[in-house]
This record gives sequence, structure tokens and C-alpha cells, in this order.
Amino acid sequence: MTSEGAADIVDQDVFGGVDSHTDTVHVAVISDNGGHLADAEFATTTAGYAAALAFLTAHGRVIAVGVEGTSSYGAGFTRTARSHGHQVIEVNRPDKAERRRTGKSDPIDAYAAARAALSGRATSSPKDDTVGGIRALHNTARSAVKARTAALNQIGQVLVTAPEAIRSKYGQLKGTDRTEALARLRPAGDALHTAVLTALKSLARRVKELTAEHETLTRALDAEVTTHNPGLRATYGVGPDTAAQLLITAGGNPERMRTEASFAALCGAAPVPASSGRTNRHRLSRGGDRTANSALYRIALVRMSGDVRTRAYVTRQVAAGRTKKEIIRMLKRAIAREMFRCLTTTLNIPGIADLRPLRQAKNITLTTVAQHFGVWPTTISRLERGLSRDDDLAHAYRDWLRAA
Repeated sequence: MTSEGAADIVDQDVFGGVDSHTDTVHVAVISDNGGHLADAEFATTTAGYAAALAFLTAHGRVIAVGVEGTSSYGAGFTRTARSHGHQVIEVNRPDKAERRRTGKSDPIDAYAAARAALSGRATSSPKDDTVGGIRALHNTARSAVKARTAALNQIGQVLVTAPEAIRSKYGQLKGTDRTEALARLRPAGDALHTAVLTALKSLARRVKELTAEHETLTRALDAEVTTHNPGLRATYGVGPDTAAQLLITAGGNPERMRTEASFAALCGAAPVPASSGRTNRHRLSRGGDRTANSALYRIALVRMSGDVRTRAYVTRQVAAGRTKKEIIRMLKRAIAREMFRCLTTTLNIPGIADLRPLRQAKNITLTTVAQHFGVWPTTISRLERGLSRDDDLAHAYRDWLRAA
């Protein structure tokens, strides 16, 4: 190749596409008019990522790189490319109709990712690594809950077919009482009784260990979430698990979500058009991140149970003739709007550290405070410890203590 030809290559604008896998990434390069230039495969190692970036830059100025799987198999390449100043765009895998039409292979998928970056069909920035620790703790805590549930179900199944003496003694117990009783067992009797009791004891101890593990992980998760976004965690009805899920869905760089409507759509809480002919209506979105949708649902249930404003809203909607399902849908949309503000803006959290010392200095019990405000003592205790947030109650509580 002549020096003039090499200069032309360096001066041209190119777009990259990456199809990522466990051990390899397939990289494709296209020109700014969509022409295929080259593709190659590289290992998912530091040296492989460096070689892949060198391969891209050798064909011209890299405008953007579309990567499939930026938060999974392509996370390593994404991290390396962004550290070298390249614009990385998150690309969804091609839909089934397109795959049936064009076929499926690593080069095909890599070129499709590059075309998605060129055409503007893919525009989302990948999530950064600031919520990586929250994601790891959240996933591990949820897996502990699933394993605990499986062990509890297995205990019930063993008791169904257990000998009558065992079933009558332990089958009537429920919850923690059953687990504690089975964990203290000393298997004895004939071979059948010994085997069944040994199995039940093992399962009960597994339940206790997983419960303790989940509590430890939840405390660590709560600390991480509170440090990352104290305003989100302090919002009424948002616990460690729901806050973590919303942060994972949004990513550590929430500026990638341009509007609260886009966040609602991401959580599957935005209505979508379902009109045809003379019919003009909307239906509930069934897409988006369903785990984030579940988090919004749990927040809605908590607020319907204990939040005064939400209960008043539900009462008004019931009087208007709406069903409970419709009301929850409306609440999820409103909660999505509030969560978007918590994720994208810095909220000032009113201090509550002075409440308990002030109460104790005046020898006032939790029961007295609860009776005055018409709430449970647990509500006041959680407010004092920062486990739940109610700014109106906190202000009224502080004024009452100062005047007492």
C-alpha cells in the first residue's frame, strides 16, 4: 500500500461493532457509509483488548463502537475502550426476524452492531462500574433467598411422606418454630426414622445458615446503597433491595436516561399506544426491566399500606370507580417519576440524629410519643434510627420534643 493510500485510511471515519463471548470478542469495522472494511477475532484478555483497539484504529478515526453485552461478556472490552477515550454504544442483539433473514454468526452480529452505531438505531451509553458492587451484593442476596425458599419447600415435601410419628410432631409447626425444632433434632430410632430426621435436621440448619447469610448481605447492601444514593434510600417505601434494583436498572450514570418518561418505559411502567381504526386506547407496557417493575410494585404496596397520602389517593380512586389493579398501575407510574428524580438529582436528607438524644434527655418513652402522634412505637423507633423516612413526622416530632 502506498503512503497516500495509508493516509486515506487514517483520515477516514469508521464505526466499530463487537460481538462478545466468554473467551473471545469478534470485532468488525465499517466505513461511515456502511461499507464493510474488515473483521477479526480477539481473546478476552488485556492483550486481546489492546489488539482489538489497535485493529479498529488502524482503519481510521473511530467515531463510535457498538458493543453487544456491555454489562456481561463485553464488560471488559467496554471498560478498556472507554479508558482509551472511545465512545461506546450499547447494542441489543438482533431480533429473531432479522436473524432468520440474515443468518447468525459472529461476523454477522459484529457488523450488525457496527451498523446500529452508525445508523443511530442504538444510542444508549453503557452503564459504568460504580454500581458493580451493589449488583454483586444484590444478586448474591437474592440467590440466598431462593436457596432458602427451596430448602423450606423441601422440608415440607419430606414431612408429607415422613412416618406418622414425625409428621404429627413437626407437621403442625410453622415458620421459625419448625426450623428451630428440626435444627435441634437428635436423629434416633429405626433406619427410616433416622434417615428422615437426619435429612430434616440438615435442611433446617441450611435454612438458618442462609437466613443469617441473607441478613449479613442485606446489611452490607444497605450500607452500599445509602452511600451511593442516600436520597433514594431515604424515600418512603424504598428498602435496600428495591433501592439496589433501581440503581442497577438505571446504572451509576443516570444521565444516560434523558427523561422520566424514558425511565418509566425502561421499568415497564409507561402506557404504550394500542390503537387501531376507530379504537383509540393505550395498554400497559409488558416490556422493560421486569425486576425494576417488580421493585416499583413493592414500593406501591408499602405506600398503600402505611403512607397517609397514598391511602388518601387510593380512597379517591376507589370512589371514582377504579379497580385495585388500575390504581396500582397509576401508582407505579407516579412512583417511577419520583424515583427518576431521586436517581438524577442530589436530594438533601433532613437530619434525624438529634431526635433520640432529645427524647431520652427529657425521659419520654417511645410509647408516649407514639400515642401522641397516633402511630405505632415501631414507627417512631425506625424514624429515629433512620430506617424509614417521614419528613413531616420528623419535623412535627422535633417541634413537639422541644416544646415538651
